[in-house]
Amino acid sequence: MSLAGTMEQQAQEFVSRYGAVREQLSRVIVGHDEIIHGVLTCLFVGGHALLEGVPGLGKTLLVRTLAEALNLHFARIQFTPDLMPADILGTNMVHETPEGRRIFEFQKGPVFTQILLADEINRATPRTQSSLLEAMEESQVSVDGSTYPLEAPFMVIATQNPVEVQGTFPLPEAQLDRFLISISMGYPSREQETRIMRDRAAADPLDALAPVLTVAQALDIANRARQTHVSPAVMNYILDIVNATRRSEEILLGASPRASLALMRAAQTRALFRGREFVTPEDIKALAAPVLAHRLILRPEFEIEGLAVDEVIQNILQQVAVPR
Repeated sequence: MSLAGTMEQQAQEFVSRYGAVREQLSRVIVGHDEIIHGVLTCLFVGGHALLEGVPGLGKTLLVRTLAEALNLHFARIQFTPDLMPADILGTNMVHETPEGRRIFEFQKGPVFTQILLADEINRATPRTQSSLLEAMEESQVSVDGSTYPLEAPFMVIATQNPVEVQGTFPLPEAQLDRFLISISMGYPSREQETRIMRDRAAADPLDALAPVLTVAQALDIANRARQTHVSPAVMNYILDIVNATRRSEEILLGASPRASLALMRAAQTRALFRGREFVTPEDIKALAAPVLAHRLILRPEFEIEGLAVDEVIQNILQQVAVPR
């Protein structure tokens, strides 16, 4: 078989695997196809996701379903104002050996998992929030001078309620920049909600879920996504969009170089999931808002006027020349 034929066959295999995972998630999570795609993109890119939505929309269920479908270790932390960094990372505890000697032994915290649900992350203090930064950026945890690696793949999915502000601590820009994408979950349609009620009338669909991907296959997809070709023209297109956020008169804080990398890697995964060996400008357009919006800060005068970050991004996409 020729090299082109082999690559095409591999691409179709990845599309098939992705479709199997997405189909499993759709059995439980109804009416959130774009959110499912966004979360899977984060997983295979090696990034993290921030989910916003009022309680009861299925954010926790989405994370549990993802872990079940991929047979990954799952842990949930309920963030509260009294939560301490040690409650997340772990701590050194005194342990007595059989010989009667007392030594310090590290007791791992819930962060030592593969999919971590940081539920209502904005309810914890900034000190506790920042304890996740090293884990999210470097997939490791440092405690008392010792470093402990996290098992791959490692992914943080954080949730926050956009309505409640009392007793919350907004995420700082440094931490928001660690999230690959930010997605808002809305209410399902009447038809979708009817299906949810019907599907759960007799049993929980999550109980019948079966793993469809091994850890090795998930890591294989992640490695393959990074090999998806990004032409110089598309790279320049990404840079033009990011630089436009820094020059915009409506934006106080523009996108960082980390945002450029995030947009490129997310687009590589999107192209792979569609059976392509290369990234197109359409991939960039489709991902610009979920990748960039949470990283940008509007100037107060425009925010008071009711201007939304998504609108600014769409205006930038209309103004930046699309490469042929």
